[in-house]
Parts: sequence; structure tokens; C-alpha cells
Amino acid sequence: MSDQGESPEPGQRIKRFLFGPPRDLADRSIFHRLSLIPILAWIGLGADGLSSSSYGPDEAFRTLGEHTYLAVALGVATALTVGVISAAYIRIIEEYPQGGGGYMVATKLLGQRLGVVSGCALLVDYMLTITVSIAAAGDAIFSFLPLPCLAWKLPVEVFFILVLVTLNIRGVRESVLLLAPIFVLFVVTHLILIVTGVVAHLPEIPATTRTVSTQFTGGLQVLGWGGMLLLFVHAYSMGGGTYTGLEAVSNSMAIIREPRVQYGQRTMLYMAVSLAFTCAGLLVCYLLWNVTPQTGKTLNAVLAERVSTVLPLAGAFMILTLFSEGALLVVGAQTGFLGGQGILANMAVDSWVPRRFAALSERLTTANGVVLMGLASLAALLYTGGDVRRLVVMYSINVFLTFSLSMFGMGRLWLFSRVGRPRRMRRIALFAFGFVLCVTILVVTVFEKFMEGGWLTLVVTGGAIGLCFLIRYHYRNVGLQLGRLYKQLEKLPESGLTPGPLEPEQPTAALLVGGYSGVGIHAMLTIFRSFPGFYRNLVFLSVGVVDTGGFKGEHAIDDLHQATETALQRYVEAAGKLGISATYRCAIGTDAVDEAEKLCLEVAKEFPRITFFEGQLVFGRERWYQRILHNETAYAIQKRLQWAGKTVVILPARVE
Repeated sequence: MSDQGESPEPGQRIKRFLFGPPRDLADRSIFHRLSLIPILAWIGLGADGLSSSSYGPDEAFRTLGEHTYLAVALGVATALTVGVISAAYIRIIEEYPQGGGGYMVATKLLGQRLGVVSGCALLVDYMLTITVSIAAAGDAIFSFLPLPCLAWKLPVEVFFILVLVTLNIRGVRESVLLLAPIFVLFVVTHLILIVTGVVAHLPEIPATTRTVSTQFTGGLQVLGWGGMLLLFVHAYSMGGGTYTGLEAVSNSMAIIREPRVQYGQRTMLYMAVSLAFTCAGLLVCYLLWNVTPQTGKTLNAVLAERVSTVLPLAGAFMILTLFSEGALLVVGAQTGFLGGQGILANMAVDSWVPRRFAALSERLTTANGVVLMGLASLAALLYTGGDVRRLVVMYSINVFLTFSLSMFGMGRLWLFSRVGRPRRMRRIALFAFGFVLCVTILVVTVFEKFMEGGWLTLVVTGGAIGLCFLIRYHYRNVGLQLGRLYKQLEKLPESGLTPGPLEPEQPTAALLVGGYSGVGIHAMLTIFRSFPGFYRNLVFLSVGVVDTGGFKGEHAIDDLHQATETALQRYVEAAGKLGISATYRCAIGTDAVDEAEKLCLEVAKEFPRITFFEGQLVFGRERWYQRILHNETAYAIQKRLQWAGKTVVILPARVE
């Protein structure tokens, strides 16, 4: 490890160039500076919802076939659905301001089993959010490029995902600020597109109305009321991708600045208004401009070509509109990274996934979650070849599974809560209506598209749920074994001996511990049982690791430091009862190994005749997955300290 005055190694310089230098945890304002105000949260979290206007209305309108006269009703239904789901999630933000969204709602209100179902559905959904956004971005960008360029579409989409992985490891705020101009360009160009598209056809509105009325009557004679209703519901459900992303704010409340509830609700309002206006406006414009599918082009590309003919600088406006659409879809993939790593972190804290997904990097991002989401989305992209229509079907299913569970859970909460709940009947009606809408879209999508890719989503989600239960069982089993083994050691009897003063020049044992538990007490007793009368001092060492479970406010670092010191003080008191002279030292950081190495080397200067002791889980039967589920921090610290010339002893904590 380099001294402070030395320049970093080449690998470290490349890492810092790509991902940025470490954050300063001593900076008390760091959480405030990393969190997002509503306008930035709208950009970072709302881009997915707004970018879905590039493929949601397109898919719904195509499903209508020749019955395009239903487009206006479809636009109204779309705007209404956006409003209902957004209003429901505003209430969820009030109830669960700490974040977690659909996972937290299902866990708290419907039980842990349905909670993990919702969490896994969200994870698969966010992975597919990244994939479908990037694939749709490729479609939009290559819509105005020559056909031979299509050969480069998939490699470019892979490159986009890799760029987003890098940006998200650097930090949420940095990625949002960098992508903000693209978001603004999309909003401006599409506002012009929709307003111009409607205004330019105002003189023809009466004629269009008569045509739509005539076509509706003709369609009614052919299809009947039942057939027309089925067609409408089918098209409405196939546009389900439009609503994905509306849950992102409630899932990612931890990155929103205080006052968190008010800012989160304002962000939801921005998202709802912009998405409802854009999607309904596009559907109406498709009808007014008689937009029809063309090979190699999205419906938005066809619409932009036609509307731009009545605007100055027609070619430049069309290119800017399609470029902003494609670029915003890349920004929309950002929501998948933000939401996905947040859900992974929450599930890691609850031991449903490996706990390392709750760890923060030196940039205070959940880098492990970012990398996993990136790899999973790359796999989905390569599997489907970037086919947006297949991807939309695959990822509309899970988001409506989560929506349905959230609506049901919140409706149940308000139904059985009679005290201190103003406007109770309104809330029950809101969640009941939202539940019916979401279940309708879910059932129709699964039924209609099961053989076109829907089955794969259900299989992957089911596999993820099963894996989560296995991981949770493993953690619980290990915890129970350790608890039974060391429970009796947490309360030690008084020895009657009085510990003397510390003697730094005498042999000293340093024990690295986590929270106060029987495991740490067992390790302390093992040291003095194995080396009776040799060590005159005992130093307890601990590193408070900053993870997503604790990094949720401006006082998080101070709270973690206080909790770490409190646990160490309990160890010192326990040693004192046995007549052992003891003290403690602690550090705070995001990497346990780095911080422990620094702390140990500092303590070694104070106590030159020191031996370091660490505990490590040891399994009777070694399995490959144990390395994933349990860190090997003790071995990593041992290797570094031995390289520095220090003696390190590993004390086993045996698990059958």
C-alpha cells in the first residue's frame, strides 16, 4: 500500500480517472451534496417514464391496426392510468418515506414472502428497463441513419450500457448532471412536436371528428361492443410499457434531499404531468397525421418527419427530435441502474441476496449492484438482439406485478385502519381502482404475450425468487448456529480482578471485531486461553462500514461512529470484568479491508509488540457459494498485514 505522499499506482490512476477519487466521509455535508432536489430527481428518475413515450404509445397504436379511431380514447385512458398510478405512489411515499417502494410495501403489508416476490419482480423489471431503453434508443437513433448503418446498432447499444455502468459507479448526482441537457432537449423538442402537431390540424378537427365517428360506427358493426372492448383493452395493455418508471421515486427515496416526502411528491407530480401529456399527445398526433408503420422507423420518427415539414429548419428539427429521443432513452436506462441497485441494497440488508450488495464503494455508490445490473442487461440485450417489441412484452409483466401487489397492500392498509386516517374512503377507492387497472393489464399481457417472451420473464423471476429463499435460508441457518454456540458468552461473570494500566511496551493482543456479540467474546477468551499470562494488553479494533442500510441522512456517519464506539466500549467493559487491561480504536470507511489495514498499522506504532487476531467463519464442508455469500475479510487483512511484517492469527468460528 502506498504511503500518503507517494503517487498512486497506474491501475489506481486509471480507476480514479474513470470513476473519480474517493469521497471524504469526514465532510458532514456530503449527504446533502449527493442527494437530489426535485428537478434533478425528475431528470434522474423520471427519464425512464418519459422516455417510455418512445415505445409505449407506438406499441399501443400499432395494436389498434386499422381501428385507429380508438386512439383518442386510448390517449385519455393512458393519461388517466398515469394519474391513478402516480396518485397511488404519492400516498406510498407518505407512508414509506425511507424508500423501498413496492418491495417495502409488500414486505410490510403483505409479508416477507410476497415482499421478495415484489423485490425480484422489480429487479428483473429494472434490468429490462435498462435493456429496452437502450434498444429503443438504438432504434430511434438509427431511424434517421442509412439502412447499412443498422449493422452497428447492437455494438453501439452495448457501448451505451458500458458507459452508463461507468457513470453510475462515479455517482448518482454526477450522472444526472451530465445527462440533464439531453433531458431538457427532449422536453423542448417533443413539446414543439405535439403542440405543432395539434395546432397545425386545428382547422381539420371537425372533419377528423366526423371521420372518426363514421369509422367508429363501421367498426362497431363489424366487431360489436364486445369485440371493440376486447380490442381496446388489448391495445391498452400492450401499451403497458408506458407506465414503467412511475415507481422509481418511491424505490429511490434515499437519494432525494430533505424534506424528503415533499420533494418526492413534487418529483412524482413532474413525472405524471410530463408523461401523461407526452403519451396522450403522441397518440392524438398519430391519428391527426395518419401515421402508419414504416420499415426501419418508429412511429415517432414518421410523425417527426411529417410535422417538421410545417416548421422552419425542418431537417434540423427532425434530427434534433429523434436524437433527443434516442439520447433520452439512454438517460431512461439510468433509472434502471438507480432503482435496481436500490432494491438490491434493501434486499441485501434483509439477507435475501448476498450482503455485499449493501456495501458502498469509495464513491458512496453500490458499485456491486451497478455491475450486476449492467451485466444482466447486457445478457438480455444480446439474447433478444435488441428487439424492442420482444423486450417490451418481457418487461411490462413484472412492473404490473409489483404495481398490483403495492395497490393491494396499500388498499388493505387503509381498509383496516380506521383511526387517524383522514380521507379513508378516497384512499380505498384510489387503491382499489389502481389495483383493477394494474391487474387487468397484467393478466391481458401475460395471456396475449406468454408465448412471445412473457414465459421467459416469469421463469427468470421465479428462478430469482427461489434463489433468494435459498440465500435467506443459508444466512438464517448460519446465524442460528452461531447464536446458539456463543449465546452464553455474551454475559460474563465478574472475576473480581482489577485491570491495571496499559503497558504499551509489553506484549499486546489486538482483536478485530464487528458488533458486540458472543462471537467476539469467544475470540477474546480464546486468545487468553491459548496464550496464558503472555499478553499484558488487549486492544479491540473495529471498522464501521458505511453501507446503504445506514447511509440515509446527513447524520449517518456520526451515528455509525457512535454505534461502533458503543460496541467497542462494551467489549472493554467485558474485558475489565475478567481483569484484562483493554482499550479500543475504531475507524469509519466504505472498504473494511483498506480501513482495517490503516487502523492496524497505526495501532502497531503505539504498541510495538503487538499480535493481531481476527475471527473468520469456517464451514465443515466448503462450498463455492460460501465465498459469494460471506466475505473473506479476515484473510484479506491477514495478507496485507503480513506483507507489512505484522503477525496475524485467524481464530475460527466453526459452522456445520
